[in-house]
Amino acid sequence: MRKRTKIIATLGPSTTSSKMLTELIAAGTDVFRLNLSHAKIEDAKEIINKLKSSSLKLKRPVATLIDLQGQKIRVRGFAKKDFVNLKNDQKFVLDGSLKDEEGDDFSVGVTHKHFYKNIKTKDEILLSDGLIKLKVNEVKSNKIHTTVIRGGKLLPFQGLNKKGGGLSLKGLTKKDIADLKKAIKLDIDYIAVSFVRDKNDLIAVKKITDKKNIGLIAKIERNEALANIDSILDHSDGILVARGDLGVELGIEVLPAIQDELIGKAMDHDKLVIVATQMMESMKTNRVPTRAEVFDVSNAACSGVDAIMLSAETAVGKYPAEVVQEASRICDIAEKTNIKEIKIGDKGEIFNKIDQIIAMAAVYGADRSNVKAIAALTETGSTPLWMSRIQSSIPIYAMTVNEKTSRRICLYRGVYSIRLDKIEHDHARANIQVIKLMQKQGAVKKGDLVIITKGDLMGTSGGTNAIKIVEVGKLLKV
Repeated sequence: MRKRTKIIATLGPSTTSSKMLTELIAAGTDVFRLNLSHAKIEDAKEIINKLKSSSLKLKRPVATLIDLQGQKIRVRGFAKKDFVNLKNDQKFVLDGSLKDEEGDDFSVGVTHKHFYKNIKTKDEILLSDGLIKLKVNEVKSNKIHTTVIRGGKLLPFQGLNKKGGGLSLKGLTKKDIADLKKAIKLDIDYIAVSFVRDKNDLIAVKKITDKKNIGLIAKIERNEALANIDSILDHSDGILVARGDLGVELGIEVLPAIQDELIGKAMDHDKLVIVATQMMESMKTNRVPTRAEVFDVSNAACSGVDAIMLSAETAVGKYPAEVVQEASRICDIAEKTNIKEIKIGDKGEIFNKIDQIIAMAAVYGADRSNVKAIAALTETGSTPLWMSRIQSSIPIYAMTVNEKTSRRICLYRGVYSIRLDKIEHDHARANIQVIKLMQKQGAVKKGDLVIITKGDLMGTSGGTNAIKIVEVGKLLKV
């Protein structure tokens, strides 16, 4: 299955064994996410080592993404309980003085003790991605007295939002900074920054990551981020449309339009875009998705996103490998049955970089001819990234000796990563090497035309400056 849309699987209790990680890669997972809201950075090293082993076993590169917890206001835990069931019309107190594991059926602590300052009588507070709704009766000291309007199961450290927004906090937390400093010492590929308000949140992260070649993904979860989306895109490698918190703050009815707008903005900026939250939620407990979920995933794939992200479905669900298989199948069919006309030059932009010129020429030429595939010999991944920004059905095979580049590429839409032990520096030999690999992958056969992009000095950063068109079976003998 050669789906263009990539699958991100969140790791958790259901998916940390070597056996399950191997199954997830085989099922179609391209990127693995470690969510530091529910996991410890100290566990990441062991998990990454397991992933590398599974990836090597299957000879398929995969990327890793560390998701910082961010400035999210959450409830704390409960004494001797895994959860509490809130009932309609009952009284419930959000108490800033309670610590972890001091909550009960009638009150719970809050991770930010001063949040009550932004709350007033008659406000609506939403818990657990909006599944639970509370109406504020009284704000007394650091205690918020409420009535449960819509009850449900409340788990420890579930998110807390105010309807309409207004609970935003600035900057990185001490935990984020500590986690980030530890994360950059690990061999990770992407950092996701939670609850981004503006470019300053991203600049603060870049000061810590410095020149570590780690991709930066801005999670769009707050109303404030929408007003600053252009500068956020300018200072990141891509965005993640986090529909849970956005839906809570703005109302779920406006999410489809906002999602489309954000996808369009990311494309205009030539940046990566991920869609997340409850993509295949029912498969936490069921072996098959609902029809609504199939439509949701299919629409995301057809809209041109780089990836969809699975959260609880793979972290704690009963069928993690099955949900990845199903999401991959839906994306694959959607892409095959909804081929769009190539989009290039719509923005009237001028290409100033040589590798960008080569990328655009290769994809446009391939799409308007009988070329079956593109092979991009790359050091940094910039050329296949440019290629992936164009909506085309032509498969792109990115080949590199750089291990980190081979993993980063796994998030690019329509790009398939192939790790090379070495690159032939003689151009004729390199062509033969490329075609043999593509035949081995089942990507091309005798008589097919292939476009190869590469540089005069192969293995050099930013050196892509050549296009070669070859016919499989008619390469120069060397």
